[in-house]
Amino acid sequence: MIRIAVTEMEYDKAESAFASAEGFECLPAPAVEDELAEAVRSSGAKHVIVGVHKYLGELYDVLNKGCVIARFGVGHDSIDKVLATRKGLLCTNTPNVLNDSVAEYTMALMMAAARWIPALAKDARVGVWAARVGTELRNKTLAVIGCGPIGCHVGRMAHFGFGMRVVGCEVRDVDLGYLGFETVYKEFDQAVADADIVSLHLPSTKNTHHFLNEERFAKIKDGAWLVNTARGAVVDERALYDALVSGKLAGAALDVFEHEPYAPVALDKDLRTLKNVIMTPHVASSTQEACNRMAERAVQNIRLAEERKYGEMDLLNKDVLKAL
Repeated sequence: MIRIAVTEMEYDKAESAFASAEGFECLPAPAVEDELAEAVRSSGAKHVIVGVHKYLGELYDVLNKGCVIARFGVGHDSIDKVLATRKGLLCTNTPNVLNDSVAEYTMALMMAAARWIPALAKDARVGVWAARVGTELRNKTLAVIGCGPIGCHVGRMAHFGFGMRVVGCEVRDVDLGYLGFETVYKEFDQAVADADIVSLHLPSTKNTHHFLNEERFAKIKDGAWLVNTARGAVVDERALYDALVSGKLAGAALDVFEHEPYAPVALDKDLRTLKNVIMTPHVASSTQEACNRMAERAVQNIRLAEERKYGEMDLLNKDVLKAL
């Protein structure tokens, strides 16, 4: 049996899928890099499946050439693909299997914001029976920033399910079939000019770091809400705090943060102190269905590596094939 070390949080999310992986023995392991590296050494694991924790060095030294670092999820900024390629390691992720879960959660955050659901639930629990006047999503304008598979799915749900007017911002020269989108702009300013809600669906890269900064916040229509289920690093949280306090933004519904677990980027700019902020702990993709699909896809990528069917893998660092 080929052993796979799976970081504990990811193992717990899809234990049955990992336990039933034919031909593999999946073992739960710590997420912290030095402890994960030691677990690989002591267990004899050949491959690893990891979550969002950052891996910067030691893990790459304990894996052999041709082995896999499989990301349980889509975002892969926590894996050093350059270092992995140098070491001859194959890096993969699990695209498209969590689109439904993240898109549904994005819509849930919009509903929670529009109808004050977190505040109402908190009030009712302590005996405060007071109404708050919310707003309908129908006929509101949603700007989807980043029109990849998840962003497009959000756009379709918002338009066809809630009757929203949907515009997008997409800088790539691709045609993804923007069903439900009224217009897709290349310029951020145009996309957000009339938006009541701005929803982020950008990957975390060098080019998108603090994409939403003070300058771009100024371009958003006064009184809009921000929703982020993408990556925390695409938002400058100092600028976000200022936009929320000043009233530039009516509020923010956030599932991802620059530092996770959340820690404020500055002591005087703690988002937890603001009543117009909804915060959840990076759970948009955490449905049982999506977790099972991610586990199965991660194991499948490892199976394909074992069979040397590299062209069928969700390979993130294709240059590594030159060394194999």
